[in-house]
Amino acid sequence: MVMKTRRSRATVFGLAATLAAGLLAGCSGVSGADQEADNRITVWSQENLPPRMAATQKVVSRFEKETGVKVDLVGVDEAQLPQLIMSAAAAGKLPDVIGAVPMGQVWQMYGNGLLNTEVADKIVKDLHPDTFNSNALSLTEDHGTRLGVPSDAWLQLVVYRKDLFAKAGLKAPDSYASALKAAAALDGNGRYGVSLATDPSDVFTQQSFEDLALANDCQLVDGQGEPALDSPACRTAFTAYDDLARKHGAPGTQSVDTTRATYFSGQSTMMVWSSFLLDELAGLRSDALPSCPECKKDPKFLARNTGVVTSLQGPDGKAPAQFGEITSWAVTKTAETGPSEKFIEYMMGKGYTDWFGMAPEGKIPVRTGTPDAPGSFQRAWRSSVMGVDHHEAMKKAYPPALLDQLVTGVSDMKRWGLTQGQGTLVGATNGELPVAKAIGAMTGGQLSPAEAAKEANDEVAALQKSLQ
Repeated sequence: MVMKTRRSRATVFGLAATLAAGLLAGCSGVSGADQEADNRITVWSQENLPPRMAATQKVVSRFEKETGVKVDLVGVDEAQLPQLIMSAAAAGKLPDVIGAVPMGQVWQMYGNGLLNTEVADKIVKDLHPDTFNSNALSLTEDHGTRLGVPSDAWLQLVVYRKDLFAKAGLKAPDSYASALKAAAALDGNGRYGVSLATDPSDVFTQQSFEDLALANDCQLVDGQGEPALDSPACRTAFTAYDDLARKHGAPGTQSVDTTRATYFSGQSTMMVWSSFLLDELAGLRSDALPSCPECKKDPKFLARNTGVVTSLQGPDGKAPAQFGEITSWAVTKTAETGPSEKFIEYMMGKGYTDWFGMAPEGKIPVRTGTPDAPGSFQRAWRSSVMGVDHHEAMKKAYPPALLDQLVTGVSDMKRWGLTQGQGTLVGATNGELPVAKAIGAMTGGQLSPAEAAKEANDEVAALQKSLQ
């Protein structure tokens, strides 16, 4: 998922430098075994915002001093990675390691034969699998083949104005029924019932729908791997999304930025967003401050009066479902294996608290601790400092119960297609956006929910066929 928006969605950071440094230098097309003596690796990082590149470089510099391995660190934008990877592969210039790779992109690389899965498996075993979140491990493997080394996660959340809900006698929006009831009841008097993405060109829209869809057991594919977006459960999900976004949301195309702005201004009572929101909600980023009328005198007003739901349940869902993303360290097929292993183990060990500490609200550690210090990384995460222009520890900004919800949410996380062996299709849909396009047409009034479900399903079927 393109989460740069919610990680302060940046334009490509140094794309020219990426193309020059990442694709044309620092990597060779020879095998890892042939490169061992070089002791120099190229690492692409999708944590490419300037402050995060600077923070990563500090860890890299320590690693270089301690190991003697030289690292060429290159920032790449998440939206550009698929094209850059294929260009680099064709030129025989793959990097050795890529950091912060979402699951869909890991699967795309795996499907194209670009990963060294044996090295990834060795790293996890060296670090001890029982120090990792078991769900994170299962979502980043293919029937026992380890695709990458899972690093951290963000969760999709439903945030809501708990003060307004309480005043209206409404339950928390943890189900289709309660969310729809609240959106209708609180729509009016200068406010919209909900902020929900409708932009057909943004993966954020597709992710927002998948969050609601999983709650109703609407799946991308069925047990046989056939597209299933036209199922009764999915048609119900499309209908609920249409009711929320079109009937009770702000008019016009809603994006990752406009949904946040509407909620922050006090003009909506609910919003679907990622956990990357939490530093901004706490007033720690000057370019995205809460601007509600009450916030002018009390910058913490919105954070204090916002409730958080981490999992939803629809009428066809057997249990609440949690959507989110796990990012991993990926080792490419031409990597210098020794130095690459050392680097990733360092980033998941000595450098781990600095890595997830760059943005702890959206980098929940999936390695919980070490064999000698169980739970140490989770404890460090709670003490990590959030913010860009202002700073505050996670455990000071938010109550322990919310932090518990975020940690638990990683274990409960579900995703379309991955456990059915359709990860390559998932990655492709994140590029082509068939669901986002159907949502945009539906909420724009061109398609009914049933027609949107069928159109999305037909597009996924065509995409699946093209991958065979």
